[in-house]
This record gives sequence, structure tokens and C-alpha cells, in this order.
Amino acid sequence: MTRFGDRILGLGLLVLAVAYGWAAQQWPEPFGGAETVGPETFPTILAVVLVAGSLYLMIKPDPDAQWPVGKSLMELVISLLVLLVYTVLLEPLGFVISTTLAVGTLSWRMGAKPRYAFITGLVSAVVVFVLFNYGLALSLPAGLLEVN
Repeated sequence: MTRFGDRILGLGLLVLAVAYGWAAQQWPEPFGGAETVGPETFPTILAVVLVAGSLYLMIKPDPDAQWPVGKSLMELVISLLVLLVYTVLLEPLGFVISTTLAVGTLSWRMGAKPRYAFITGLVSAVVVFVLFNYGLALSLPAGLLEVN
């Protein structure tokens, strides 16, 4: 049954990779003509890597892989829910607040003390926000912290 499960997972990842790669190719051509490296380059590379990984999983599944059960499965479900809530809250709350909450919660679930988990979340959120907004000139949503 495990080999069959790995193949189903591989097929699902293959469908995701193809859809992701196709969506990456739909970006409009940048002003001034085609470039060697454009906005679709990184997503395309990710799609190719995901295709390779999914094909490997379908062709050569792990013969003794154990799917998580019990507490491990519950932690994975909680992590997935945290990431889903993160995507919903990213725009209204902003990058710093939503990332602090997501990273803090995931760190706490992985065993860190709550205080240190959320300090880690805040520091990482601020560093990434500053790096993207000011270092790379790529805007991340400010949300509630937006200055009018």
C-alpha cells in the first residue's frame, strides 16, 4: 500500500508542477522586450525540480516508508492550517504581523518556548520585510502597519 501511496502523491505533485509551470509562463512580457531572466524564471525552475522529484517518486517509491499517524499526523495538519490561515491574513494584516504569527506558531509547535518562538517570528519577519522592501525594491504588504 505504501508504494501505491507514494505513486499517488507523486502523481498529485506532478499535476501541481505542470499547473505551476504553466502559470509561470503566463506572465506578461516585461516592458522593453524579452529578457533572459524574467519574472517567470524562478517559478519555472521550481516547476522543473518538482516535476523531476514527482517522477522519481512515481518510478521508484520508497518500499518501507511509513505515513504519519497519531500525534505526527496531527502536527502536520496543524502546520497546514497555520499556512492556510497565513495566506488568508497576509494581505489584511500585512507581512510582518502575519509572518510573526505563522513563524511563531510553527516554532512553538516544533518545541520552542512561546516567548522565544514569537521573538524569532518577529525578527525574521522584520529582516525579510526590510530585505525585500528596501534591499530588493520588492513590495510586501504592509497591512495594518501601513503609513498613510
